[in-house]
Amino acid sequence: MTPEEHASAAAVLLRAEETRTQIGLLSLAHPDMTMDDAYAIQNEILSAKIAQGRQIAGWKIGLTSRAMQTALNIDVPDSGILFDDMEFANGIEVPAGRFIQPRIEAEIAFVMRDTISGQDVTRKDILTATECVAPALEILDTRIQRADPASGQARIITDTISDNAANAGFVLGSKRHDVDAHDLRWVPAIVFKDGDVEETGLGAGVLNDPVESVCWLARRMACYDQRIEAG
Repeated sequence: MTPEEHASAAAVLLRAEETRTQIGLLSLAHPDMTMDDAYAIQNEILSAKIAQGRQIAGWKIGLTSRAMQTALNIDVPDSGILFDDMEFANGIEVPAGRFIQPRIEAEIAFVMRDTISGQDVTRKDILTATECVAPALEILDTRIQRADPASGQARIITDTISDNAANAGFVLGSKRHDVDAHDLRWVPAIVFKDGDVEETGLGAGVLNDPVESVCWLARRMACYDQRIEAG
């Protein structure tokens, strides 16, 4: 894809977010697009949001479970950008009308004490740079159709990356924990809806260890001259 095509795709996605109307698969319109193309589109969205006055609040790591990677026939996660206007205070009512097809996932959030970057980032580096961890909820939404209505083709990783990793909002829990206070692989999460259990999980489902997912993010960002900022 050309830089002009990256910018055009980003503009269409931003319009879809604004109008809450899904668009067709970018992977169908651009069958040869790569993950580099997808991250370039995401970066165009970043530039547009910054120009609108938004600030980066953090980063989201997605597609970390073996089940999701198998479903998409991939062996790597993806990542997206958390903007300041995506944060909802713990305990408030989230306006459903802001989203198209919202879904909720339980997450472990890392609050960083130090900025970190580089291709050689280690698990120890992440632990040292982390101020604390906290429970969190991610609000997922998709500006791109999950499947093409005509062909039935499902979206692929280049679609999800372009769509800011299907990211739409987050809620940071009020409790904070030292990163080494618990073995994060064994931290459980239970998602309830109206008193009924909808989903359960363990931290180990995140690349076998949530700390390793942050290592992956730092290394991926280094490929694009980016870094994980403190906060």
